[in-house]
Amino acid sequence: MGQRPQPGRKQQVQVEGRTVAVSSLDKVVYPGTGTTKGEVLHYYVQVAPALLPHLAGRPVTRIRWPEGVSGDHFFEKNLPAGAPDWLSSVTIRGHGSRSGREEVTYPLVADLAALVYLVNLGSLELHVPQWRVVDGEPGNPDRLVIDLDPGPGAGLGECSAVALLVRDRLSAIGLGVSPVTSGSKGMQLYAELDGTHTSQEVSEVARTLAQQLAEDRPDLVVWKMTKSLRPGKVLLDWSQNSSAKTTICPWSLRGRDRPTVAVPRDWEEVEQAAAAEEELHQLTTEEALQRLD
Repeated sequence: MGQRPQPGRKQQVQVEGRTVAVSSLDKVVYPGTGTTKGEVLHYYVQVAPALLPHLAGRPVTRIRWPEGVSGDHFFEKNLPAGAPDWLSSVTIRGHGSRSGREEVTYPLVADLAALVYLVNLGSLELHVPQWRVVDGEPGNPDRLVIDLDPGPGAGLGECSAVALLVRDRLSAIGLGVSPVTSGSKGMQLYAELDGTHTSQEVSEVARTLAQQLAEDRPDLVVWKMTKSLRPGKVLLDWSQNSSAKTTICPWSLRGRDRPTVAVPRDWEEVEQAAAAEEELHQLTTEEALQRLD
């Protein structure tokens, strides 16, 4: 930001030529660590060069904690009331309700000013689909995502073991895979696509993969969400590839007790965790920024 905002009051700041209102910067957002709203904004400003490319062209669903993580929170898809004219948006039909008839106008985060504006509203978590907007409409997905969700008694070690299985299967069909610890419990795996396949086609590939791995490694993998099947195992959630679903954006904060972040990881780290050579843990804002450095 162009000037250092002062805590405790509403003020106007210059962000890359835009005037953005920020407020209550001394409000504690994460009581467990004493992390303030000002520090949350500072994190997002610092991480923006890595974060913004992941958000570009994707409608953003936010989870907002106006009073911090100890207070109430809510999902917000629509453009916020009173949004500035310069905040880009797109209206999408059929992705906001089960009936397929709902029309939602989403914000698009094209620059740092848009990011600061939304974060100032208490938007800690930023969720996006696997597709980008093309000519005002949802395009084909440009990535496949596998969400690894550990059940009771399982953790990032088990997720890492499953991640290696997924990597090997997808690599065999020519897809490179990148791991991201979610900042919550598990991990996401992303594979870049060329945009020639529909969300339904990509979902079918992901579901088939989940079913095959659950059959090959029933001791470690489940593909159904049935709770009784999940203790000690990892749910390979393929459903995030639906055109209506969203996934936490890499480098986004999470609304947990501590300010943890969804962070891209190295395969060496994942391999060491799978072999129980070194523990893998969810990273905080400070650790995430150290990785950027």
